[in-house]
Amino acid sequence: MNRYRGVRTAVIVGAGIAGLTAATALARAGWQVEIAEVGPPKAPSGWGLCLTGPSLRALDEVGLADACLAEGYGMSTITHVDVDGEPAGEARLPRLIGARRPAMVGIGRPVVHRILLAEARRCGAVVRHGVTVTAVDHERELVRVRLSDGTVRQVALLVGADGIRSAVRSLLGLKASLDFHGQRVWRALVPRPRWATGIHQFAGKADTAGLVPLSDRQAYVFLTENRVERSVLPDAALAPRLRQLLEGFPGRVEEIRSLVAESASVVRRPVLTALLEGAWNRGNGVVIGDAAHAPAPQMASGAALAVEDGLVLARELARHESVERGLHAFVSRRAKRCRTLVETSVAIAGLEQARRHHEAYPLADSCHRLMAEPA
Repeated sequence: MNRYRGVRTAVIVGAGIAGLTAATALARAGWQVEIAEVGPPKAPSGWGLCLTGPSLRALDEVGLADACLAEGYGMSTITHVDVDGEPAGEARLPRLIGARRPAMVGIGRPVVHRILLAEARRCGAVVRHGVTVTAVDHERELVRVRLSDGTVRQVALLVGADGIRSAVRSLLGLKASLDFHGQRVWRALVPRPRWATGIHQFAGKADTAGLVPLSDRQAYVFLTENRVERSVLPDAALAPRLRQLLEGFPGRVEEIRSLVAESASVVRRPVLTALLEGAWNRGNGVVIGDAAHAPAPQMASGAALAVEDGLVLARELARHESVERGLHAFVSRRAKRCRTLVETSVAIAGLEQARRHHEAYPLADSCHRLMAEPA
């Protein structure tokens, strides 16, 4: 038995999708896992996300796909609508977990968090809230991790799953620029219209809008606002401004716009991307998920990459003689796939701003099919 397998201890920073999936996969492989999450124990607030086929395939590997399908809304199609409100095509995504199960699922972010957290704990992972990492030192085959409460851990593995503004990434000396793409994404929870049985995307004269079902009763509206500066609006101004932005769309968007009036939950976020150049690891420390590769939301596949990262990380560590070699193999295996998705999402953002939707749709479809290939 090689040395690190005798002390298979890990600290994971961040209890998001990437961190919780990695915790489950590592704990199942016999690792002692502790998660440091700076946020409170309460489930994170949030609107919704789409777990595409690669997400479901990875979650199915750990037995969680059906739980997500049971609590979300299964779908297999993306309907595109042009600036005149007329159908512009329909993309049927590959069903990666069997012909009788959907290609993807819309689901509330807090629901995903609850499912993943419960499984990580069931597998033995310990979750500590209100703490994060403040210092990292490499000591031969171990990593010395200081937490914000003053305690210290000496572990065989440090995983930074702490998002696009990752503290672990900085502490490991890894650099990634955060790129703003002149867009803001708006989201609002609304009642699901009966006709919304898949994702709908609407091309506008200035912006792009859409609707994603989350359950039989609920959906979320999204709007991508183009050519904007980074700015702040008071919460009370968000819903009226979103309704105003939706005014320019014909057809069914008028119905969606009326539903926003019923929503007390509207957010807007800048479209930011990040991509690590070169290594994602240093010594026995590594970053995964958005800390390593944060795509624009246009491909709805950030969650897929995060879930895959957690599973592939555990798999490669089990195959190699040392943690460091396992991390090198993990990065080598993941880098091209993740780069392709990030770069495609940025290209689609650019096409949207140029109003070249007829080019954006096939590009997205081809990337979904590329992502359908094994991770």
